[in-house]
Amino acid sequence: HVHLVESGGGLVQPGGSLRLSCAASGSFFSAAAMGWYRQAPGKGRESVATITSGGSTNYADSVKGRFTISRDNAKNTVYLQMNSLKPEDTAIYYCKWSDYRTYWGQGTQVTVSS
Repeated sequence: HVHLVESGGGLVQPGGSLRLSCAASGSFFSAAAMGWYRQAPGKGRESVATITSGGSTNYADSVKGRFTISRDNAKNTVYLQMNSLKPEDTAIYYCKWSDYRTYWGQGTQVTVSS
Protein backbone atom coordinates (compact mmCIF):
# COMPACT_ATOMS: atom_id res chain seq x y z
CA HIS A 1 0.00 0.00 0.00
CA VAL A 2 1.16 3.56 -0.79
CA HIS A 3 0.61 6.54 1.48
CA LEU A 4 1.14 10.10 0.22
CA VAL A 5 1.51 13.12 2.49
CA GLU A 6 1.55 16.62 1.04
CA SER A 7 2.96 19.63 2.86
CA GLY A 8 4.07 23.18 2.20
CA GLY A 9 0.76 24.86 1.46
CA GLY A 10 -0.34 28.09 3.03
CA LEU A 11 -1.30 31.70 2.50
CA VAL A 12 0.90 33.78 0.21
CA GLN A 13 0.58 37.16 -1.44
CA PRO A 14 0.32 37.49 -5.22
CA GLY A 15 3.77 37.27 -6.76
CA GLY A 16 5.05 35.12 -3.93
CA SER A 17 6.42 31.58 -3.90
CA LEU A 18 5.71 28.28 -2.20
CA ARG A 19 7.24 24.84 -2.44
CA LEU A 20 4.99 21.86 -2.01
CA SER A 21 6.33 18.46 -1.01
CA CYS A 22 4.76 15.04 -1.32
CA ALA A 23 6.38 12.28 0.69
CA ALA A 24 5.53 8.74 -0.38
CA SER A 25 5.70 5.55 1.59
CA GLY A 26 5.73 2.32 -0.32
CA SER A 27 7.99 0.44 -2.63
CA PHE A 28 9.03 1.31 -6.17
CA PHE A 29 8.61 5.09 -5.95
CA SER A 30 11.28 5.53 -8.61
CA ALA A 31 9.20 3.52 -11.08
CA ALA A 32 6.04 5.54 -10.58
CA ALA A 33 4.88 8.59 -12.48
CA MET A 34 4.03 11.37 -10.05
CA GLY A 35 1.85 14.39 -10.49
CA TRP A 36 0.39 17.45 -8.89
CA TYR A 37 -3.26 18.28 -9.39
CA ARG A 38 -5.45 21.01 -7.99
CA GLN A 39 -9.09 21.69 -7.31
CA ALA A 40 -10.45 25.17 -6.82
CA PRO A 41 -13.80 25.80 -5.12
CA GLY A 42 -16.67 24.89 -7.42
CA LYS A 43 -14.36 23.46 -10.08
CA GLY A 44 -13.14 20.04 -11.11
CA ARG A 45 -9.72 18.63 -10.39
CA GLU A 46 -7.13 19.56 -13.00
CA SER A 47 -3.61 18.46 -13.77
CA VAL A 48 -0.93 20.98 -12.87
CA ALA A 49 2.33 19.14 -13.51
CA THR A 50 3.51 15.57 -13.97
CA ILE A 51 6.86 13.84 -13.97
CA THR A 52 7.61 10.37 -15.30
CA SER A 53 9.91 7.79 -13.78
CA GLY A 54 12.50 8.92 -16.29
CA GLY A 55 12.19 12.56 -15.32
CA SER A 56 10.17 13.90 -18.24
CA THR A 57 7.86 16.69 -17.20
CA ASN A 58 4.62 18.16 -18.44
CA TYR A 59 2.80 21.31 -17.32
CA ALA A 60 -0.58 22.90 -17.66
CA ASP A 61 -0.42 25.95 -19.89
CA SER A 62 -1.57 28.13 -17.00
CA VAL A 63 1.54 27.34 -14.92
CA LYS A 64 4.26 26.98 -17.56
CA GLY A 65 7.25 29.14 -16.74
CA ARG A 66 6.09 29.62 -13.15
CA PHE A 67 5.93 26.13 -11.63
CA THR A 68 8.57 23.41 -11.60
CA ILE A 69 8.02 19.78 -10.67
CA SER A 70 10.92 17.64 -9.51
CA ARG A 71 11.53 14.38 -7.69
CA ASP A 72 14.11 12.95 -5.32
CA ASN A 73 13.95 9.18 -5.57
CA ALA A 74 16.35 8.75 -2.65
CA LYS A 75 13.82 10.53 -0.43
CA ASN A 76 10.66 9.16 -2.08
CA THR A 77 9.53 12.76 -2.49
CA VAL A 78 8.13 14.88 -5.30
CA TYR A 79 8.16 18.66 -5.19
CA LEU A 80 6.31 21.51 -6.81
CA GLN A 81 8.09 24.85 -6.78
CA MET A 82 5.54 27.57 -7.40
CA ASN A 83 6.72 31.08 -8.27
CA SER A 84 4.90 34.24 -9.33
CA LEU A 85 1.74 32.97 -7.72
CA LYS A 86 -1.60 34.43 -8.78
CA PRO A 87 -4.97 34.50 -7.02
CA GLU A 88 -6.26 32.02 -9.60
CA ASP A 89 -3.72 29.48 -8.31
CA THR A 90 -5.77 29.25 -5.12
CA ALA A 91 -6.87 25.63 -4.71
CA ILE A 92 -6.30 22.43 -2.83
CA TYR A 93 -3.25 20.75 -4.33
CA TYR A 94 -3.08 16.97 -4.48
CA CYS A 95 -0.25 14.58 -5.16
CA LYS A 96 -0.87 11.52 -7.31
CA TRP A 97 1.09 8.28 -7.67
CA SER A 98 0.62 6.32 -10.88
CA ASP A 99 2.01 2.96 -11.84
CA TYR A 100 -0.28 -0.03 -12.21
CA ARG A 101 -1.96 1.46 -9.14
CA THR A 102 -3.27 4.95 -8.47
CA TYR A 103 -3.02 6.72 -5.14
CA TRP A 104 -3.88 10.24 -4.04
CA GLY A 105 -2.72 12.30 -1.10
CA GLN A 106 -5.08 14.15 1.20
CA GLY A 107 -4.27 17.56 -0.30
CA THR A 108 -2.76 20.80 0.93
CA GLN A 109 -4.44 24.19 0.70
CA VAL A 110 -2.77 27.00 -1.24
CA THR A 111 -4.32 30.44 -0.94
CA VAL A 112 -2.98 33.39 -2.92
CA SER A 113 -4.41 36.62 -1.62
CA SER A 114 -3.37 40.10 -0.54
